[in-house]
Amino acid sequence: MSIQVGDLLPDVEIRAIGATIEQTQTGTLFAGRKVVMFAVPGAFTPTCSNRHLPGYVQHFAEFQARGVEVMCLAVNDAYVMQAWATSQQVPHELLMLADGNGGFTQALGLQLDGSAYGMGLRAKRFALYAENGVVKVLQVEAPGEFRVSTAEAMLEAIG
Repeated sequence: MSIQVGDLLPDVEIRAIGATIEQTQTGTLFAGRKVVMFAVPGAFTPTCSNRHLPGYVQHFAEFQARGVEVMCLAVNDAYVMQAWATSQQVPHELLMLADGNGGFTQALGLQLDGSAYGMGLRAKRFALYAENGVVKVLQVEAPGEFRVSTAEAMLEAIG
């Protein structure tokens, strides 16, 4: 079963990439913060690179103006996420979360089996808004869609 609105995000080890790569716990990462976290099936993939991440980079200042931090999650290793952030000119304040073994994604119940496409376990495309680690908004895309997890949709959802 996937995480639901009102649930506390699971506390799992993850790598956070900003100016550096840091090993941390998701419980620590979300504590005391207002965060929009969006997930992509994979770094450097077409929709993720051409539309999803660029939308959050483009609207990053709008989230900041609302006191909301932004994080991007993918089941990729930290070095791939770091290279992707560099190639996409992601500001260091927009944290890239590398869920290398998919532990956080599985704990959220939002994993996608991409084996048919040679991708293995990945994250579904989704976005959530959490305050102090508690999910307030959760928007999961239907397979093949890109509507409810966009930066614009999340700005509208959080008001």
